[in-house]
Amino acid sequence: MVKNVDHDSRRRAVLSATIDKHIRQANPVASEDIAEYFDLSPATIRNIFAELEDTGYLTHHHTSGGRIPTDKGYRYYVDFLVLQMSLLEGEKNNIIREFKKEIRRLEDALEETSGLISQITHYAGIVSFLGWQDKMFYKGLSRILDQPEFKDSQKIKLLIELIEDKRNLLEIINRDFNDRVKVYIGHELGRPEMENCSLVVSSYRRKNKPQGRLAVLGPVRMEYSHIIPALEYISEVLSEALENIEQ
Repeated sequence: MVKNVDHDSRRRAVLSATIDKHIRQANPVASEDIAEYFDLSPATIRNIFAELEDTGYLTHHHTSGGRIPTDKGYRYYVDFLVLQMSLLEGEKNNIIREFKKEIRRLEDALEETSGLISQITHYAGIVSFLGWQDKMFYKGLSRILDQPEFKDSQKIKLLIELIEDKRNLLEIINRDFNDRVKVYIGHELGRPEMENCSLVVSSYRRKNKPQGRLAVLGPVRMEYSHIIPALEYISEVLSEALENIEQ
């Protein structure tokens, strides 16, 4: 009896497993690494890798090396493959506890939020306020620079200049979008100095009106399945907290 194989489903599963492993380890992923997750030989995985590379979802640096995801691969991962996105109750409780601290000034609340985002996500946390032109709060830049993607001193210099200039970064963060969370991956940011970065953005509200944006800036190889629900939840809790804070 011949087994029916859903090749598309198998390719998607291999792509998802490859990206998950690359996110965790930051190294190219070998066929042997993925074969252990499936009842398939490394040779079969290499064939699937080749198909995924031909269609632009994976790439490689060396002929004999493992594969790494492309921006297109990450985009497909975020849009279709990251299905189970939720926060642990302990993380939710930590976020709620931070916002229960007595904060009377809006500026203090937004600065605290940028630190909380960085603490929860382990990347840079950014908060903008629509009423304050060219002003934003950010914490955790050093967390980005610790990532292996940012060992090039010139790339680090350009990224720091972009963040400190603020206007260009705010222009990206404040772009219009309709979803609860918007994810910009690598080249989608439209800035050469950010080609190794992803930016996850969410809106927060006050009295049911948009007030500003929260964002996580990190490497393209970020843990989207954790970052996206974390930012969504922080946006919700901040929106509630702002009801009791004077501007």
